[in-house]
Amino acid sequence: MTIPQGLRLAKGAGFDAVELNLSEDGYLQPGMSERDVAGLRAAADNMSLEYPSLSSGLTWSYPLTSPDPEVAEKGKEIVREGLRVAKVLGADTLLVIPGLVLPDVPYDVAYDRARAALRELALDAKRRKVVIGVENVWSKFLLSPFEMRDFIDSIGSDYVQVYFDIGNVLVSGFPEQWIRILGSRIKKVHVKDFRLDIGNRSGFANPMQGDVDWVAVRSGLREIGYDDTLTAEIPGYKSLPDLGIHHAAESLRRVFRQPNRQRQDEAGGRGSC
Repeated sequence: MTIPQGLRLAKGAGFDAVELNLSEDGYLQPGMSERDVAGLRAAADNMSLEYPSLSSGLTWSYPLTSPDPEVAEKGKEIVREGLRVAKVLGADTLLVIPGLVLPDVPYDVAYDRARAALRELALDAKRRKVVIGVENVWSKFLLSPFEMRDFIDSIGSDYVQVYFDIGNVLVSGFPEQWIRILGSRIKKVHVKDFRLDIGNRSGFANPMQGDVDWVAVRSGLREIGYDDTLTAEIPGYKSLPDLGIHHAAESLRRVFRQPNRQRQDEAGGRGSC
């Protein structure tokens, strides 16, 4: 669906915010004029919706850790473009995939390349006042909370933090443990579920449909004082996808919002999709 259609669906489901995705073949593309991006921001403003963050999967195709210098440089340019677009949208965070470990990119080499690239890009992020949110993804890289913590600390910038994905962790660990170890380094949170009995990409599911211990996750987020957006990164349902969005919104409200409205922000008061 178009971005305005998506905004209306999110608003109707009760979400407070929407995370757009920057892609080469979507409605929001690199090189889009500031005027057109500002138009997307106005569309959200008119519905009392926010864009707290911007996503992009383009650094899967142009990894910062690529052995090809031209590809790695393209990846950095995409991050810079994402920072520009995020700023115009009013988002304070850009999701970035830090790198890939591959047969021709050993783990230690990927670590050094990713750290060097993000140290460089941190200067652009600071200039834009937009945080680079390093996401934990299935790229065979940054596989433990201690490693993610130390990697972020090694960058040495308040503008490079963690975009924590709850569902991505479950195949090898427990998200509530990652949350407590990463602590204040977590800038944004993606919420989706995962079915361990499937165990592969087909195992991702709407919140409450998998094996994530959502009560433990809620407790972990409260413990570290997280009070920012929870963004549902989900596909909806194959049939009636709008119903899946509504179900996700209601599930998250039931878990994270308390009857007493004064406590609604204890574990992230805003919901996004």
